[in-house]
Amino acid sequence: MKIVIIGGTGLIGSELARQLREAGHEVIAASPRNGVNAVTGEGLAPALQGAQVVVDVSNSPSFEDQAVLAFFRDSTRNLLAAAKMAGVKHYVALSVVGTERMLASGYFRAKMAQEELIQGGGLPYTLLRATQFYEFLGAIAYTGTVGDTVHLSSAALQPVAAADVSSALARLAMETPRNATLEVAGPEKAPLDQFVRRFMQATGDTRAVVSGPAEGYFGTPLTDASLTPGADPILGPTRFEAWLGKAAKAA
Repeated sequence: MKIVIIGGTGLIGSELARQLREAGHEVIAASPRNGVNAVTGEGLAPALQGAQVVVDVSNSPSFEDQAVLAFFRDSTRNLLAAAKMAGVKHYVALSVVGTERMLASGYFRAKMAQEELIQGGGLPYTLLRATQFYEFLGAIAYTGTVGDTVHLSSAALQPVAAADVSSALARLAMETPRNATLEVAGPEKAPLDQFVRRFMQATGDTRAVVSGPAEGYFGTPLTDASLTPGADPILGPTRFEAWLGKAAKAA
């Protein structure tokens, strides 16, 4: 089966491409660096020719409200049109757990617009919403830095290893379309600040942490339900301590 991965050279896409190739599929890892640009439409038609499945794991280079909305709207419209022309039978896309609960954020409004376009796009589809990746805990600490302290929300989080998200996407891409939205999360749920504190300790970051329910998440307020999955998500097998041990050695 020919499977085209949009954003196929990034964190999720490169691992997804590896897994699908190992399963015996023909994989095109498409991105602007190899001449396929979903935002402009450049290179989409030849990349999708003969494809049965397209998996969109691309992300906006800018998180500014208007820029991120334009990215997801333009890229999704172009992808849907090109996929229809190519006769694609299954459109898979990666989104974010809690999208509908986080609409105070421009990024989440953009992800909701993407989801709505896919749901109404006329192609069989599967949407997979993922919780925050372990790999982005450092970015959360960086964004919450004020002087010599790190300000973090104490709301619940259930983060997941990026490789486990790629594995879930690989399985879904090889299955029949669900025409539904699924969720994937890690095996452990705890306050966000606890995950980041453990990450900081493992990487030798000794800065003080200030946490509480009033602290935001990239500027957006959180509750315990904001970024955690509902009932029966796909659970990635990688526990945080196992991932953290490898990440600390690589740092």
